[in-house]
Amino acid sequence: MDGWRTERLSCADGVRLAVHIRGAGRPVLMLHGFLANARINWVQPGVTDALLAAGFELVAPDLRGHGRSDAPTDRALWPVDVLADDGLAVIRSLGLSDYDLVGYSLGARTAARMLVRGATPRRVVLGGMGASGIMEAGARAAMFEDAIRHGEHAKDPRAGRVIQNMIKTGGLNADAILGVLSSFAATCTADLEGIKAPTLVISGIDDQDNGSPEELAAILPHGQALRVPGTHQSTPGAPEFARAIVDFLSAA
Repeated sequence: MDGWRTERLSCADGVRLAVHIRGAGRPVLMLHGFLANARINWVQPGVTDALLAAGFELVAPDLRGHGRSDAPTDRALWPVDVLADDGLAVIRSLGLSDYDLVGYSLGARTAARMLVRGATPRRVVLGGMGASGIMEAGARAAMFEDAIRHGEHAKDPRAGRVIQNMIKTGGLNADAILGVLSSFAATCTADLEGIKAPTLVISGIDDQDNGSPEELAAILPHGQALRVPGTHQSTPGAPEFARAIVDFLSAA
């Protein structure tokens, strides 16, 4: 990640996170998706370029188990909600007090858990995520686990092949990735109704992977839904996706 500085943050359990930082202005904490990293979800599609041009400082960690962060295989290092714990640790470590929060897919699920756990960003963007993806921890995780463990012999052979290839291409540790899945926590309606920050729920027109973004936005007290071109995999690369994030975070 040329032009970025990377800090190594040690969490309370000793796991180290790679936190990539660039720019100046209001900080935006950016959480990437499952089997990805900050570079794949944010830098390569041009989302970070758009935000940097708009005058933001970007804080983009590689989540535990991904990218240049540690990928522990000890299941004791994957307690429920640990990714939210890590996100809150980044906020504390960097002293963020006036910031925005953006997540995509797993990153959006993690951002929602952080909000429930007390994070207080000015504005929030939840990308690639609908109501069932946040409120139901089990079904989607079970599909991924089946694909990781059984590959082309999974219940969905195509998903098995795709996910196995993503793990191999990304140099990921399958046991650590299974730890990610085991840490998922469901979020109830009452918790979502307690989120006070203005929230943009944005998904691809052809993205049906995590339920309805419109349903999720309707539950949030200050939620609004937006559809842009793309599938779950291609949406981060849509110019409309980056533009919508910039416009929403630039609002007074």
